[in-house]
Amino acid sequence: MLDPFVTNFRSEGIKTEVLTELRVYCSLSLVSGSNQLTVWQCWLRQPQKIPLRRALFQVHLWSGLAVGVYILMISVTGSVLVYRNELYRAATPEPIISKSSGPRLTNDQLTETATRLYPGYRILKLGRAVDLDEAVDVWLQRDDEIKKRLFDPRTGVDLGDSIPIGIWLVSKLLDLHDNLFAGERGRKVNGVGALVVLTLATTGLVIWWPGTKTWRRGFSLHRGVGWKRLTWDLHSMIGFWSLGFTLVFVVSGIYLANPELFQDIGDRLDPLTAANAGLRVSDRVIYWVAILHFGRINGIGIPCSGPGLCDQTTKAIWAIFGLAPAAMFVTGAIMWWNRVLRPRLASARRPVVEM
Repeated sequence: MLDPFVTNFRSEGIKTEVLTELRVYCSLSLVSGSNQLTVWQCWLRQPQKIPLRRALFQVHLWSGLAVGVYILMISVTGSVLVYRNELYRAATPEPIISKSSGPRLTNDQLTETATRLYPGYRILKLGRAVDLDEAVDVWLQRDDEIKKRLFDPRTGVDLGDSIPIGIWLVSKLLDLHDNLFAGERGRKVNGVGALVVLTLATTGLVIWWPGTKTWRRGFSLHRGVGWKRLTWDLHSMIGFWSLGFTLVFVVSGIYLANPELFQDIGDRLDPLTAANAGLRVSDRVIYWVAILHFGRINGIGIPCSGPGLCDQTTKAIWAIFGLAPAAMFVTGAIMWWNRVLRPRLASARRPVVEM
């Protein structure tokens, strides 16, 4: 059976004997000779012929499929959480002010009222705002269950949950992205996931290279090539132009999952002394690795001095490039379906002709 390399050349009218010679011409890469290509030359001109590239393609394909849904989730939630502060502000309702004219209840009176409404619970926290007429935040606990309620400071009426549903949803989204709802264990899993994405990025870069004659194809989309080729071009283009951001997200994600490891490496490479306290290069590097993951300092975009167009532009860039891994998974899954799964399904449905 001929491999795809032979089949493609045969379709262009090249004889099998010539193809065999061309294959040997590239495969004898370690033998010196003027009529033979080195591995480097073969990779530059016809990378599709190199067996290592084919092996990396399989690693790239199956690794992407294995963790594709995880990548999709992390990518989308990460892009949304670029606007975490804005989401929190949008979800925060106006403070509830008591309209009663009666005297304010003391802490003991509020405690008695709350425990009467929720028997079996004890007061865990009772917090008043600067404006004493604003609803009082009361936390009650029974066993492992905690209720967070708002009470009118004058009448003691239960005004509802102290944490609005919008705030709760954003917090859950953050916990999903950071910890996979599994605390420290989930964060460690995220570190492993970041390593897998690093593998996908590096193998993808090798696969992306099309050869010196068509190297420009990987930078843009092309018209009139059909949707299948367009999907491949889109996958390649997004992968190339987002590579820098992807590496930033991956390395910083590994750090956020294992900060102690990075700090230990920094201490070994740049030991702390009285002279360099607060000035170590390793500390600055670690600081910027963490900051670059979010694209903001104190909620403001990295190059910006305050809210405004610069801040929003920076966050938009981080959010858009944060979606690149999701787009890579979707386009990759489409190509896998079209090239692998659909032909197999069609072959399985084809009736068997008895001789």
